[in-house]
Amino acid sequence: MKYFFILLTLTFCGNFANAQSAEDSIKAVINKMFTAMKNADGEMLKSTFSDSIVFQSISRDKAGATVVRNESPSGFINQISKATVGSLDERITFETIKIDGPLAFAWTPYSFYYNNNFSHCGVNSFQLVRFDGIWKIQYIIDTRRKDNCVAE
Repeated sequence: MKYFFILLTLTFCGNFANAQSAEDSIKAVINKMFTAMKNADGEMLKSTFSDSIVFQSISRDKAGATVVRNESPSGFINQISKATVGSLDERITFETIKIDGPLAFAWTPYSFYYNNNFSHCGVNSFQLVRFDGIWKIQYIIDTRRKDNCVAE
């Protein structure tokens, strides 16, 4: 009987230690995306996305007007796969995460470095969907600028 309680305690503690909150799981998939970018690993990158992911970026044109640009998911993955390992370094902070069942939103201010040189900053807005218990990135829209950056 004594061994039964020890085994039960170890099993319970082990499962509790491995448990991950939904918020932790969301952070993990987003961090995995940036690790894949840094490692120029297209397969790892693709594994973080839903099959119907949408990429958009908000910037300004030469006249100063706000424009929204769409990016091809396969083009993005291909571009990352061809990068030099370590050349792409996007440093984020998790400012806000909201969850409602299988839908989540994450707001992540960032600074982007290319070959260890500051390139630009902005904010990523992620929409994630939980498919069969696994969070996938469904939609990314970001802002990009070179000024008013917190961590250059």
